[in-house]
Amino acid sequence: MVVLNKIYTRTGDKGDTALSDGSRVAKHDPRVEAYGTVDELNATLGLCRLHATGDLAEWLAVIQNDLFDLGADLSRPNMAADDQAGYPVLRIIDAQVTRLESEIDAMNADLQPLRSFILPGGSALSAYLHLSRTVARRAERRATELAAGGDANPAAIRYLNRLSDWLFVAARQANENGTQDVLWVPGASR
Repeated sequence: MVVLNKIYTRTGDKGDTALSDGSRVAKHDPRVEAYGTVDELNATLGLCRLHATGDLAEWLAVIQNDLFDLGADLSRPNMAADDQAGYPVLRIIDAQVTRLESEIDAMNADLQPLRSFILPGGSALSAYLHLSRTVARRAERRATELAAGGDANPAAIRYLNRLSDWLFVAARQANENGTQDVLWVPGASR
């Protein structure tokens, strides 16, 4: 359980921060950039939830919780040391990825196949979901940078990749099952 009695600690005033294993790194460290981008993604999903209803609202609430798990995962370096932590280390697992895939399939079942690229827009919810999708892709790029160094949970990378797909399909569903999608017209302004 997390207890936050005091919000400011002054421990980061010189430009460094603590990771979840207790080590300290610069606030511009790639690991901090990765989980910070996940935090930004979570904030954009809060905007989406203002407009969502039904299953979509419920699924977004679960995803927001997952993103805190993901941030905890990315904030802990050295997966090999997890067994020696003395406490259960929170990591994204493949079941979370599989759940996203099932939800994508459920949403996609009612959508017409795409015959054009689509532009972000249509409904407010769709626009916010597309914004979240682009932030998810940035978070994925940051996390894959960690993975390239061999220091990221592969399931976390899969989760971010699948989440951006989930957000794309959800954005289409939010546009009246794709009937209100804004289609790209190549060269339209020439």
